[in-house]
Amino acid sequence: MANLVASEYMPFEAIKQVDEKGEEFWLARDLQKALQYSKWENFSKVIDKAILACNNSGFDIDEHFPGVRKTIEMAKTAKRKVADYKLTRYACYLIVQNGDPRKEIISFGQTYFAIQTRRQELADAFNELDENNKRLVVRGNIKQWNQLLATAAHNAGVISNEEFAIFQNAGYAGLYGGLTVADIHKRKGLKKSEKILDFMESNELIANLFRISQTEEKLKIDQISEKTKANEAHYKIAQKIRFAMKDIGTTLPENLPTPVKSIQVIEREEIRRLKDSVEKLMLDE
Repeated sequence: MANLVASEYMPFEAIKQVDEKGEEFWLARDLQKALQYSKWENFSKVIDKAILACNNSGFDIDEHFPGVRKTIEMAKTAKRKVADYKLTRYACYLIVQNGDPRKEIISFGQTYFAIQTRRQELADAFNELDENNKRLVVRGNIKQWNQLLATAAHNAGVISNEEFAIFQNAGYAGLYGGLTVADIHKRKGLKKSEKILDFMESNELIANLFRISQTEEKLKIDQISEKTKANEAHYKIAQKIRFAMKDIGTTLPENLPTPVKSIQVIEREEIRRLKDSVEKLMLDE
């Protein structure tokens, strides 16, 4: 699921908040309403089970279920402070796992928070990788998305190899300020047999992955069926990504340094390292 804004997930998106550190959180009393629990007393029992599950899993309860106070409106403009929790994504996941399975919204919540939690785990794992392994991961994703883009482009009327080359150049031109594949290849100082995607740092690869994935989505959503319009869509999407990079103030792709090692060299080195590790483990036995 590339986009978690389906109607059944909107109740959870709508109550999501972001603190001063930029971290997402949900207030328990907001989640209570989203999960259609009319009484706090009943919902607090679900929270208790989730806290127990958190503790049994070895996680810090105070980190995932910190207590806070919330002001609620009473009759005749009166206000009262009540107990609440500032929940992490993982805490919400545990709550919906312990919720009433007869409620349809609980099922949606389980899917939503499971996917969100998994996405964060993958992001955390990616951030822990060194630059070479980040390149390997993103390059692998690009290979898969390029297959999807090729299919979408074919369905949009991009049939021959020459037409696909024009389509590809449109995307690169939009992202690289008018540079074509040949221009980028020359700028990076590559040999004729070398591919530009194999000589990109992770940031440059990520920009291209976004270009590829969003173009594939656009071609499908708009049901584009004419090659000229497909080329235009590829160029405009890539150009918008470039404009966004300018606005943010990040380095434009054509100005990013070219890595010395190709993806193929890194792959061979990583495979050799893994083989060496396995042999050492066997010797330890």
